[in-house]
Amino acid sequence: MHGNLTGLKASQVKRLERLYRRRVKPGEVISLELARELSDISLEIRRQLGVLISRIGEVAYVVIGDERGIMIPALDEYPLGRRLLRGVRLVHTHLKGETLTDDDLTDLSLLRLDLIAALQLTQNADRFSIQTAALTPPNGGTLPYHVEASVPFQKFDLEFRSFVETLEQTMERGLKEGKVVGTGEERGILISVTQRPLEEAVDSVEELKELARTAGVGVLDTVIQRPKEFNPRYLLGEGKIREVVIKALQFGATMLVFDQELSPTQVRSISELTELKVIDRSQLILDIFARRATTQDGKVQVELAQLKYLMPRLSGRGVQMSRLMGGIGGRGPGETKLEIDRRRIRDRIAHLERELKELSNGRYQRRQKRVKAGIPIISIVGYTNAGKSTLLNTMTKSEVFTEDLLFATLDTSSRRLRFPMDREVIITDTVGFIRSLPKSLMGAFKATLEELKDADLLIHLVDCSNPRMEEQINQVNTILAELELSQKPMLLVFNKMDLLPELKKGDPLAFMKVRQLTRKYGAITISAADRKSLEPLMKELQHRFWHDVEDYQAPGQHDEETEE
Repeated sequence: MHGNLTGLKASQVKRLERLYRRRVKPGEVISLELARELSDISLEIRRQLGVLISRIGEVAYVVIGDERGIMIPALDEYPLGRRLLRGVRLVHTHLKGETLTDDDLTDLSLLRLDLIAALQLTQNADRFSIQTAALTPPNGGTLPYHVEASVPFQKFDLEFRSFVETLEQTMERGLKEGKVVGTGEERGILISVTQRPLEEAVDSVEELKELARTAGVGVLDTVIQRPKEFNPRYLLGEGKIREVVIKALQFGATMLVFDQELSPTQVRSISELTELKVIDRSQLILDIFARRATTQDGKVQVELAQLKYLMPRLSGRGVQMSRLMGGIGGRGPGETKLEIDRRRIRDRIAHLERELKELSNGRYQRRQKRVKAGIPIISIVGYTNAGKSTLLNTMTKSEVFTEDLLFATLDTSSRRLRFPMDREVIITDTVGFIRSLPKSLMGAFKATLEELKDADLLIHLVDCSNPRMEEQINQVNTILAELELSQKPMLLVFNKMDLLPELKKGDPLAFMKVRQLTRKYGAITISAADRKSLEPLMKELQHRFWHDVEDYQAPGQHDEETEE
């Protein structure tokens, strides 16, 4: 049994234990005999009693509360998973005949119970009323549940099995008809809690939505809150986080994705409210990197970043995870499971850092060979999904993987580009940048980005069709400054000119607007997918490295370098 057993007589405890032997027909919410027994015991001990009944009619839990309410235990035997309803219903007593409370309805919503019922007692144990409430499918209403009026128990008539089956079918049909951005097994609610201007918050959430699509997470809804002060426990206010969790469960979500980085304490606090997965922007980016890394170097760097992110977020699971004895003479709790896990992670981090250093030495030797050969090196940098790999493929007729996703390619690729008169350069494509890049990931990828220091020229590629292009330019410049690369010679190139909204709408002033943007930023405008549009870029590259060559010719052969 669960709850407050203090002060109960042995005979009363036995009566409560015998409740587990009761059976309810699948078509009944609760049998008259069980309802009367609950009423009688509850009035005798002056405490609220509750029973959680499974769909096959078994009493799964008996809960003893106090005069004001009951505390529902963890329903470990009835996990929610991908089901829309829990598979158990709660019937409990109200000593003073009161209606269903806000706490009752919150439990119904958060726990996704099949149904909740209150037996409204009087001083006569044989005379009581019943009030029920159940969840409703998402229909744009403000409340996720419907509360029925109280009726005398003798007049209560509800065919429970058909009711709950119809309710589940209606919920599943409503989810299938709902609009979901992205595909995949995971379905999430995106949450942003910020004090930045609303426009910036919306832009950041749109980018988070693209990250979710890249990770294969279906986006069900987005929530933006701009509080005066952050809640140190939940980030959101306590009432708001409960509202969001209820909405997520109502929509059939499997996870909550925060745009801001959560502290370990906040993750634990939010996880205690719900069984949904709770992740933040950093963890989402790390997951994308883990999926996209293909080379040994990339895999090592991603694993190292994941372990550094995980380290402070490890939490113990109670005394059962500790050694019972330890130390001299068996004194002390010994080494806990938590400490063992931390020690193993520290050892693994040290091993990966040594391996990363060896790989870095190998890259350094290859870079030195290039420097000695005197071949100019050009590195393409820019915001993620700006078209860096597409530009490399078009310039060198290569086949580096490209896709309209954030972080489609993580591993550095180098190709040789040949100009007229047997002159050539090496062009390197690097991992894309993004705002709020996890510090652990930035530290790990510094090894890969080291070769930017050897570049003779950086091509800063910008998606000029993106409405946030100016912010993205600033983000890339900030990261380059952190990497101490801001003094490198740089060429700003606007990509995706064919995707400009003005051009799509057939605006006659579109080309004038493109020229204004180009003049404002001193940039070259191209479309990386169109080889003919690269002529101004090729002329500029020739002028930068060889002043005596003026006529542009299409680049010829290229050789792959096994850089990564």
